[in-house]
Amino acid sequence: VHFPDVERVEWLNKVLVQAWPYFGTIMEKTFKEVVEPKIRAKNVHLKTCTFTKIHFGEKCPRINGIKAYTKEINRRQVILDLQICYIGDCEIHMDISKFNLGVKGIQLYGTLRVILEPLLTDPPFIGAVTLFFMQKPHLEINWAGMSNLLDIPGINVMSDSLIQDLIAARLVLPNRITVPLKKNMNIAHLRFPVPHGVIRVHLLEAENLVQKDSFLGAIRGKSDPYALLRVGTVQYRSKTVSRDLNPVWNETFEFVVHEVPGQDLEVDLYDEDPDKDDFMGSLLISLVDVMNDRAVDEWFPLSKTTSGHLHLKLEWLSLVNDQENLHEDKKGLSTAILIVYLDSAFNLPKNHFEYSNGECGAKKIKNNKYLKKMEREPSSFVLLTVGNKTQKSKTCNFSKDPTWGQAFTFFVHNAHSQSLHVEIKDKDRDSALGTSVVCLSHLLKDSNMTLDQRFQLDHSSSDSFIKMKLVLRALNVEEPDPQRVKAGVSASKQGPVRVMEKGGNQQKFGSPPNPDISKVPQVSKDSEALESLLRRDSRDNLDTNDSSAAPVPSETVAGLNEVEQEQNPEHRPSSALHTRAAVVPTLPVVQELRLAPSITSLGSLPSSCFELSSSNLDLHNGTEMPLGEIQLTVRYASVRQSLVVLVNGCRNLVPTSNRGVDPYVRIYLLPDRRWASRRKTSVKKKTLNPQYDEKFEFFESLEDVKKRTLDIAVKNSRPFISQERKELGKVRIDLSQEDLIKGFAQW
Repeated sequence: VHFPDVERVEWLNKVLVQAWPYFGTIMEKTFKEVVEPKIRAKNVHLKTCTFTKIHFGEKCPRINGIKAYTKEINRRQVILDLQICYIGDCEIHMDISKFNLGVKGIQLYGTLRVILEPLLTDPPFIGAVTLFFMQKPHLEINWAGMSNLLDIPGINVMSDSLIQDLIAARLVLPNRITVPLKKNMNIAHLRFPVPHGVIRVHLLEAENLVQKDSFLGAIRGKSDPYALLRVGTVQYRSKTVSRDLNPVWNETFEFVVHEVPGQDLEVDLYDEDPDKDDFMGSLLISLVDVMNDRAVDEWFPLSKTTSGHLHLKLEWLSLVNDQENLHEDKKGLSTAILIVYLDSAFNLPKNHFEYSNGECGAKKIKNNKYLKKMEREPSSFVLLTVGNKTQKSKTCNFSKDPTWGQAFTFFVHNAHSQSLHVEIKDKDRDSALGTSVVCLSHLLKDSNMTLDQRFQLDHSSSDSFIKMKLVLRALNVEEPDPQRVKAGVSASKQGPVRVMEKGGNQQKFGSPPNPDISKVPQVSKDSEALESLLRRDSRDNLDTNDSSAAPVPSETVAGLNEVEQEQNPEHRPSSALHTRAAVVPTLPVVQELRLAPSITSLGSLPSSCFELSSSNLDLHNGTEMPLGEIQLTVRYASVRQSLVVLVNGCRNLVPTSNRGVDPYVRIYLLPDRRWASRRKTSVKKKTLNPQYDEKFEFFESLEDVKKRTLDIAVKNSRPFISQERKELGKVRIDLSQEDLIKGFAQW
């Protein structure tokens, strides 16, 4: 999706293409000289590990766009969001004993945040670079050799998710990698910055939810809704309300917010079923608006569904070091957060000793093999507990002086009475290597509510310590600025979306309060009448069978490289209004669709549409309204000498009957109309907003392609004897008018 402040960086992609072979050579050398010896040293069974083939392929990662933040941030830093897409053809094979394992393709995409800070007045002008993913990146791996077993359906999802979890443990918020560029630069505060604040979410109620349960496939019943709430990698689930389309939850959840702008609140509603939970709608809330408004109490329309509103009360809590705010909350809500920076430990005992209050006692040794195992250095991890929440650190192998370098956050209800319990354990044994208890009241003695020191370990040797930094911050609800115009329901985000989903809420509800009329563009009575007519027609033809497996709806790779186009912001009811799936266009958008730009201007306009034409079609809808839109990504791949066409999806197609449509896309590269040169997508069942994300290639020289025309038709896959119209719309693109090397991705 292309926002006005997301910039294309084709020059950078060209640099990556040129440098990729050299990067591959460096990585091949690294795998042989660094990675292979480390794998062999891990385990006696891995001593025969050998990389037999290391090839990083011809396809390099691509940066679809970069967004730079300059106004909302500190003047001594630069923040960049990189939209990364890697569809690689790398091949890496390794032999272990007689087994061959390998990878022969990777797909990865996500948003990587790069923070350059602090900015300096002397070379290298940037003190350090910090990297992390805002959300878990999407990952698909094509295994080879014996590891082909991981491609078995069911196992492949599990194997990819395990690797995603490994990436998340190091590179997804709140975890980050910081690389110092200047010598003697202290990067501790860059690796573990204090969070921006806390968002308190009151999940109150919903109404007019869609009916998902049915009896014998015909009689519609009531649903059993529950909600999943996410900020970053933290997810909570609400209770399930049985047989109620107007559920009342009255539950409260709290999330630590590490990056604003960047992180959003996601809410998904599901109908609980014994087999597969049905999707009932979703929300995406901008935390920037909540932070600015301080408090939002609104009915939000649900996306990706035909009806439903969700009532949320959102509170932004800032972090202050004021002890007056630490009194216990009568409702049992949190009053502070504790941030634990876990650094390292020193002189941990070996496994063949048991320590109790500093006294050492010998462990009975059963045999020599057990003795050898116990004489090695411990592989330790840390369990940190505050109240009823316990978090676990990573494991540091074979070291009596382990260094973890991790940060953890805990919600605190009463800082005067609660404590932090620390326990260091060996992964090979159940007994602890040392424990420590820190009363949070000790932090209150410091004016900054901070402790940074070594703590003596109990039940360990007399010279065993753990080094931690503890920071306590009170949660403060600030009064909203009376001069500020609140975002209200507009805090819900309506983009970016790859393809417009069916639904949105075309119905008007009486009970939820309406957003402020002044925020919605005024239209005439004729316009209102036309809009209501559009909504009624669209509602009649909606496909309500939109469900996805809980808890995370799957998304396919958009595939290539280009950022998608966002509609002109002046046509939206509110600049901040963003729901995950779009609603049927209101009148201002419809007016924009009528005035679709000419094909020759598509490459230059920041927001343009391929309007599906009704010319040469036998249409009887009695209107000149557009037949919908199709989103395409087109570019010429010089290396492969081919024209690459990515069909992303369609939206707002016009149905040909009450039965619904099963659309697919057919492509010709005119004047060639031979059957053998035809390309077509798969068929999507019963939808007016199909999403394909399918790529096609035409192997022609650039000179020949410049003389050709793309003929693209959206068709209805109908029964052979059906009388329904087959063609739903089509568009032709004169390729002589386009910059194909640069490419374009537009509706």
